[in-house]
Amino acid sequence: MSFASITDFENALANLPPAEELASAAARARQAELTKPLGALGRLEDVAIFMASWQGRAVPRLKRARAAIFAGNHGFTVHGVSAYPAAVTAQMVANFAAGGAAINALAGVAGLELAVRSIDLDRPTADFTVAPAMTEEECLTALSIGAAAAEEDLDLLVVGEMGIGNSTAAAALSARSFGGAVRDWVGPGTGVDGEGIARKIATIDRALAFHADAPDSAFETLRRLGGRELAAIAGAVLRARQLGVPVLLDGFISCAAIAPLVAQVPVFADHCLAGHCSAEPGHGLLLERMGLEPLLRLDMRLGEGSGAAVAANIVRAAVAAHSGMATFAEAAVSTAT
Repeated sequence: MSFASITDFENALANLPPAEELASAAARARQAELTKPLGALGRLEDVAIFMASWQGRAVPRLKRARAAIFAGNHGFTVHGVSAYPAAVTAQMVANFAAGGAAINALAGVAGLELAVRSIDLDRPTADFTVAPAMTEEECLTALSIGAAAAEEDLDLLVVGEMGIGNSTAAAALSARSFGGAVRDWVGPGTGVDGEGIARKIATIDRALAFHADAPDSAFETLRRLGGRELAAIAGAVLRARQLGVPVLLDGFISCAAIAPLVAQVPVFADHCLAGHCSAEPGHGLLLERMGLEPLLRLDMRLGEGSGAAVAANIVRAAVAAHSGMATFAEAAVSTAT
C-alpha cells in the first residue's frame, strides 16, 4: 500500500477501523474465567484485552512481531542542535546491520524480527527554519515506505528511529500539534548542554514562526516540521491501523511522529501501546496529551525502538498468560462465592 496523494493519506486518516468489540468482550469474559482473582494480573490483563480487541481474536497471539526502525537526516542540524555530527546516522545504521546496536540485542530477546530502512541519508531534509522540511512528494514517499513495514500477518508492530537531531524535530512537531511553550518540549536529546538546549529552543522558535501561516493539517505539519524517518513512522502506524495490527510505540521521537495525526483525529492512537516513558522531558507531557499510559519507566533515552523492544516482553507475557492459563472449569478449581 502506498500513499500516492495527499487525498489518499487524508482518506485513510478519516476512515480508521475501530477495535473489534466482540473480540474485546470475549477476551474480557475469558479473563473472568481464568484461574486467578479477576484483576490479579493488573495491567497484563488490560494488555491482553487490548491485543484481542485490535487483532479481532478472543485469544490474541504473538507469533510474528516486527521492530521497524527508520533512519533519516535533518537539514536543521547546521544550527548546532545535536552533540553528534549527522554522519553518525549512517554509521549507526551500519551498526544495526552488523548486529552491534542495543536494538539488535533487545529485539532478539523479545522475539522481534528487525527491519531497518534508511531513507536518503545522503540527502538531508531542508532546514525547516527557512523552508518546509520535505516537499509533498518526499513526504508521501516516506509515508509509503513506512506503510510497507506494516503487513497483515503481523501480530505486533514496534516502531523506532535513528536520526541525528530528530529530538528537535520531535519537539517542533509536538509544539505545533499540541501547543504550549517550546521549552516544555525540549530536552537534551543526545546529551547537549544548556547552551545546546538554548540553540534547540531558538531553532524551533524560528521554525514555528516561519510555518505559522501554513495549513493546520496533519500532513502539512509532518512535512514541514518532521523528517523522513518520522513520516515513515506515521505511515507505518497508520497502515497498521488499517490492517488491524496493534502498535507498540517507543520514546519521545516515535510518539511525536504521530502527534500531528492524533491532533487531527484524537482516536488515532487507540491501537497503540506506549512502551515506556523516556527520560526526555517532553515525552511524559506528550503521552498525557495523547492519552497513553506507558508500560515502563526506566529512564531510557536511546531511541532505536529500544524501550518498546523491552516492553514487548511484557506484551508477550500478557498474551501468554491470557492464552495459556486454564479456566476454573478446566482446572476443576472452585470459583469465588
